[in-house]
Amino acid sequence: MQQAFPFFKDRPAVAAELSGNHDGSLTRALQLMQLAADHGADAVKIQTYTADSLTLDCALPEFYISGGLWQGQTLYQLYQKAQTPPEWLPELFAYARAHGIYLFSSPFALKDVEALEKVDCPAYKIASFELVFEDLIKACAQTGKPVIMSTGMGTFKEVARAVECARRSGCRDLTLLYCVSQYPADPQNFNLRTIPFFKETFGCRAGLSSHSLNLSLDAAAAALGADLIEKHFIDERSRGSVDAPFSLEPQELRTLREHTAVVGRALGQCGVRLTEFDKSNRPARRSVYLVHELKQGEVLKKEHTACVRPGMGLDPFLLDALLGKRAVRDLTAPQPLKASDFA
Repeated sequence: MQQAFPFFKDRPAVAAELSGNHDGSLTRALQLMQLAADHGADAVKIQTYTADSLTLDCALPEFYISGGLWQGQTLYQLYQKAQTPPEWLPELFAYARAHGIYLFSSPFALKDVEALEKVDCPAYKIASFELVFEDLIKACAQTGKPVIMSTGMGTFKEVARAVECARRSGCRDLTLLYCVSQYPADPQNFNLRTIPFFKETFGCRAGLSSHSLNLSLDAAAAALGADLIEKHFIDERSRGSVDAPFSLEPQELRTLREHTAVVGRALGQCGVRLTEFDKSNRPARRSVYLVHELKQGEVLKKEHTACVRPGMGLDPFLLDALLGKRAVRDLTAPQPLKASDFA
């Protein structure tokens, strides 16, 4: 039976990305998965690939990383270090099922999708760098399972093309994640208004895949209606794992979950609606009181009134319409002014 992705009506789902922070250890991968779940992750994501499925073992200049966190390595060397070996999949997914953890993955090649199908991966994530890989998008969509796509580096045309490809290939449950493909990502480079734009333009769920440690961005994404927030996760950044500099530690993940839940639940519905607290406080607002006695037939003037608390009298906005009218009986002061006291 297909397991739906754990989305929520009143807050964003939180996914913890392990990536290569397991440092090549299956035991550590299992520990990180459990630690993420214990600290508020609704889902845990792994990346399924081998260095050979992503690049060539080549020393040509274009295969070297020339800047940033991974400078000086070849692509092959980086991916060898960060890969989650396919032979781990049975144990990872068995552990997840046994412990009630929603585990899903980003595949990077068709054989990765095949391997993940064998362990009944419940959802697929298309990484930002794979947004142009049509065959991979098709393969994930054809499983009939939820598809999540990061859009970092993608132009509008490329995003639209990927969405059309996924839907044409059978995807009926699509989520787009706005992403800045910078590691770590500078908050000044974000354009979070893309999240509601995606929802309106493509009629799908949308959220944020963030490589920033700044939790304010995640709260802002929640305020913009994000359905899913994905963050890289590690136990201790000081370990120096491959993605450590932009990965949240356990307490930070818990804080993210708590803050985005508060924001999400505070969004409410469009329109003006009074809470029960608002309603109970309405009698404490200002209203019009008569502060000078009036005899029957005497004309009401503004100096006969005061706009004061509590709110037992006339709405101050209605006073002008009552001025110049005559009292239908003798009126003492002070008392709440009522329209029915004047003809």
